[in-house]
Amino acid sequence: MAAVQLEEVRKVYPDGFVAVEGASFEVADGELLVLVGPSGCGKSTLLRMIAGLEAVSAGTLRIGDRVVNEVAPKDRDIAMVFQSYALYPHMTVAENLGFGLKLRGYDRAAVAERVDDAARTLGLEELLQRRPAALSGGQRQRVALGRALVRKPQVFLLDEPLSNLDAKLRMSMRVEIARLHRRLGATMVYVTHDQIEAMTLGQRIVVLDRGRIQQIDAPMALYEKPANLFVATFLGSPAMNVLRGVLVSEDGPALVLDDGTRLALPADDVPGSRFGTRVDIGIRPEHLLRRGGGDEGGAGGLAPTVDVVEPVGNEVFVNMTLGTHPLVARLPPGELPEPGTGLPLRAAPGRLHVFDPESGRRLEP
Repeated sequence: MAAVQLEEVRKVYPDGFVAVEGASFEVADGELLVLVGPSGCGKSTLLRMIAGLEAVSAGTLRIGDRVVNEVAPKDRDIAMVFQSYALYPHMTVAENLGFGLKLRGYDRAAVAERVDDAARTLGLEELLQRRPAALSGGQRQRVALGRALVRKPQVFLLDEPLSNLDAKLRMSMRVEIARLHRRLGATMVYVTHDQIEAMTLGQRIVVLDRGRIQQIDAPMALYEKPANLFVATFLGSPAMNVLRGVLVSEDGPALVLDDGTRLALPADDVPGSRFGTRVDIGIRPEHLLRRGGGDEGGAGGLAPTVDVVEPVGNEVFVNMTLGTHPLVARLPPGELPEPGTGLPLRAAPGRLHVFDPESGRRLEP
């Protein structure tokens, strides 16, 4: 296995469109790193540059100790798994797994040994003589993974490999990929637009938007301390609630929304230097807590109107409106609030996020 290093890597197309701007990061030897962001953010372009399928316009790309900017894809010692399974329909699973090795001149015994190893690793032993048409979507995806696995490359590249699967299969395949990575200790770069996949699979995550890296960190560090408003709202489901208004200090810190609604805030959560200016306040749905008893007048108190209640078993999503501003709370199951009524809530102390509305960057208390 090998590390992958990018130094100020840039991709500009002939029409002048900048797909990736100054990407710099390192994938450690044996690390599973996830590139995540919305469609068009540059994540697949970055992966294709690592694979050699896209030329690097500027910067330096290394795999191991070798600069590979001008190295052909076949000579980079990488294996790639695509969104499409791309299996040969007339070949059996065993033939699909070994076809790449045969093209590289491996003898029959070596091919059979590697195919058997990959089949055992991925639970494909009973399927080796079947053709792709006789396989489920999850089984086909395992074959596609196995075809990369038999290569024993320095780096595995996975480009949205689970996008074609249904929700249940995606969950089980996420677990399989995580187990496979732990077993192999392989260097993997995984691209997805699904923030749940990113959070559950990545040891570290690179968040991209419009070709630029927004933040690189471990999953929970990104979730708990996002560098800017884009990262804060992109990661998390349901998304972070964001309220924009003027920060005031009359009778304690508060946010005055554009419609005049006043939201009291815990003093320790706000940057005092921003009083009198506009800010964005972010509150994750699980950090909106029900008030009751002694909490009625607490800091951070609000009483939005309930619109829609979504019970999903172990938790309840409550969609509400505060003045003209939508809010979502994630509450434990229990007595459900009635639509059209006010729901007394408070913000959990120490859990507010404050952002500059112009630059989007996080403001520390």
